Amino acid sequence: MKKNIFIGLILFMQYNINAQDIVVKELKIEAEKTIVKDPKDTIQLVWKKGGLFNLTVNQGSQSNWSAGGDKFSFSLNAYLNLFAFYKKEKQSWDNALDLSYGIVQTTSLGRRKSSDRIDLTSKYGYALNKTINLATLFNFRSQFANGFAYAKNTVGVDSASLTSKSLCPAYIVLSLGLDFKPTNNFSLFLSPITGRWVVVSDKTLGVLYGVLPGKTVKNELGAFLSANYTKKIGTTFTYKTKLDLFSNHKREPQNIDVFWTNAFTAKITKYINCSFNVDMIYDNDTKNISPNKGPAPQWLQLMGIGFAYNFNKK
Repeated sequence: MKKNIFIGLILFMQYNINAQDIVVKELKIEAEKTIVKDPKDTIQLVWKKGGLFNLTVNQGSQSNWSAGGDKFSFSLNAYLNLFAFYKKEKQSWDNALDLSYGIVQTTSLGRRKSSDRIDLTSKYGYALNKTINLATLFNFRSQFANGFAYAKNTVGVDSASLTSKSLCPAYIVLSLGLDFKPTNNFSLFLSPITGRWVVVSDKTLGVLYGVLPGKTVKNELGAFLSANYTKKIGTTFTYKTKLDLFSNHKREPQNIDVFWTNAFTAKITKYINCSFNVDMIYDNDTKNISPNKGPAPQWLQLMGIGFAYNFNKK
């Protein structure tokens, strides 16, 4: 009897040991398995960020050059574009910052600005359907450095008169409206009620921008339109344009203020590109740099080949 009990205990212990070995082996197999993520289990990024930096430099010099010209010339233009776009469910938040500054220096004319712009736009939207958002828009536009108007005096000598300063003037727009976005590269913002402020901190310059004498701020209430379009042509060319229109309900609504920028870029190599920019501004309240003429469109054109760097989009 004792012998049978002893044999039974041995068989029971052997069974438990075998069972434990099986469990250990199964755990080991499970641990060595490669974890593969379900392709349907994805989380979309809510932020898209990136930017472009472009630097163009030109230099020339002459010595005993019979064809004539300036002894020395130098020009530099720098452009920086940064963007951060947020999208989650029905909410979106688009932010864009454009900065540009350029100088030209020659022996005969000295140093002058060729470009100068600060342009920040922030737009928050809530989707009403697939293509239309209820949106609020904020825009700030100004410049970095002093600006001058150049002319020749009665004896033919160049003279310069101050027309602007750092952050003077500054244009601020705050708007509520509808944003139409049928595609990723086009948007059209429309607002019947928009507040715009023209800030000129130097009272002596205020009259040049429609600000009343002795005041530093001009407030306007009107309708606002902003259209943005980007088109990539093949793998080399890119066209980007922005058009802002503003009509003042308070005074002469038929005189529509225009701010229009156009940028063409052609990629030559990874870090070299060719750029061509054309900007146009019209504001009926801005004085012409020629005192004898009335308000007129302001044009700025820049073209060059230089260094370009694209920030990685995240």
